[in-house]
Amino acid sequence: QVQLVESGGGLVQAGGSLRLSCAASGRSFSGYVMGWFRQAPGKERVFVAAISRNGGSTDYTASVKGRFTISRGNAKNTVYLQMNSLTPEDTAVYYCAASDRYYSLRYNSHDYDYWGQGTQVTVSS
Repeated sequence: QVQLVESGGGLVQAGGSLRLSCAASGRSFSGYVMGWFRQAPGKERVFVAAISRNGGSTDYTASVKGRFTISRGNAKNTVYLQMNSLTPEDTAVYYCAASDRYYSLRYNSHDYDYWGQGTQVTVSS
């Protein structure tokens, strides 16, 4: 198993930036596909970004492409989400997730077995 703890959320003005971190403990971190999801108030949890086990492949939901960057440091057991040019529509609780069942990128929350507790991101207009 792996335990995930997110950090880095907060309140930022539109156009600003935040960097989320997700620290993992437990089994070998490099054995997990990692993802970021977000859930806005009253809405379902949706996919934001994913990164392969070795960090060589990444993908994003269309609304964040060109603004968000997912990366990982396997030596530090951490995955990051750099968020630039934030808009109020990015306001949500952000969750990191891990899956050791797959080698390819995963976009469905049901493909992930381990979740962090979430970190709140609020973007003011």
